[in-house]
Amino acid sequence: MDRSGATRKWAHLRWYICGLLFYATTVNYMDRMVLGILKPTIAAQLHWTDTQYGLINSAFQLGYAIMLPISGRLIDWLGIRLGYTAAVVFWSLSSMAHSLAGSAFQFGVARLGLGLGEAANFPAALKTVADWFPRRERATAVGLFNSGSNIGAVVAPLVVPILTARFGWHSAFLFTGSLSATWAIVWFFFYREPEQHRRLSAEELRLIRSDQDAAAPTQKFSYLRLLSTRAAWAFVIGKFLTDPVWWFYLFWLPGFLNAKYGLDLIHLGPPLATVYLSADIGSIGGGWLSSSLLKRGWTPEAARKTAMLVCALAVTAVIFVPYAAAHLWFTVALVSIAASAHQGWSANIYTMASDCFPRRAMASIVGLGGFGGALGGMLAQPAIGRWLDFSNKAYGPIFLVAGSMYLITLAIIHLILPRFEQQAV
Repeated sequence: MDRSGATRKWAHLRWYICGLLFYATTVNYMDRMVLGILKPTIAAQLHWTDTQYGLINSAFQLGYAIMLPISGRLIDWLGIRLGYTAAVVFWSLSSMAHSLAGSAFQFGVARLGLGLGEAANFPAALKTVADWFPRRERATAVGLFNSGSNIGAVVAPLVVPILTARFGWHSAFLFTGSLSATWAIVWFFFYREPEQHRRLSAEELRLIRSDQDAAAPTQKFSYLRLLSTRAAWAFVIGKFLTDPVWWFYLFWLPGFLNAKYGLDLIHLGPPLATVYLSADIGSIGGGWLSSSLLKRGWTPEAARKTAMLVCALAVTAVIFVPYAAAHLWFTVALVSIAASAHQGWSANIYTMASDCFPRRAMASIVGLGGFGGALGGMLAQPAIGRWLDFSNKAYGPIFLVAGSMYLITLAIIHLILPRFEQQAV
């Protein structure tokens, strides 16, 4: 494309693109959290059982699990501009469809659509970063857009109750859905490949492509080929067993706080925001711990597993939640420690995968692990609901499982993968 025309160029255009990815990821997380925040309100109005609510959440995870392994290839086929736009439009419409739902089944259908659409966000964003950033800037760009998930998790509990109090619960779904739809319009008309973007200067294009030749060739990996390795099984099982705990915090914590402490919608915001803000800190701290051990001369295996052990021990704090009695903020502190430790664990289990697989296989192995985590969540959600209905909301055993699962999982990972070795794939 000829760049000598009169069109005004934007300095640092690639970072504007990254800003759009950050926005999409923020709204992505807000959309998925709305139902959990509103669960006490909607369940009381529509007379849901916890079993029904668990099945509704399971529908979201089913959609996510189905689409995650194939969304990357769909984005490759449609192209980033059209594929990303289509995914966001689909999840935007699915989010707004919640406002029209009047039964558990209808909410489940809307939730399934939301999971199908949202699964494409990270593959599309990662591909955009690969196209728009030189290799030396990609980690920074990924870190910036990925922080949107943390921002969304903190903002949603503060915004959704205010909207619901003023305009009703339907408005919360319409609001977050409209944010996604607005993004899709901007993306469709603004985004182009670097070589085709009229606002990109020749100098910035050269910077973006400066180390293109040094990049490893793109290679698609068969999931069966990856599953022939012990490291893949360690990673997938790790995600399968521990991701459902995080989904429990996202989808069930508002209902627990309402049931145990009688918190109405407005008063749920600060405790939930505290938990998710603490999780952000844990994500940074978990990565820092293993990195600092590596700098001290520890092997990657020892550094990662030690950091994961520290996180697994910290998570056990949540076992004591049922004994916090009437002390709301003591309960919030215990859950915050556990949520923070989960994110620290998550940072290290992803890094464990990067230690064991070549870079060219990472997209495939991350997709496989994400599928395992979504599958675990899909199975856990209805089980949680059935237990709460059967036991008259006895949360104690659930927190016991949540607090002990990481130590059990770490032991399983160590049995499967006693040593970190580059996998021949």
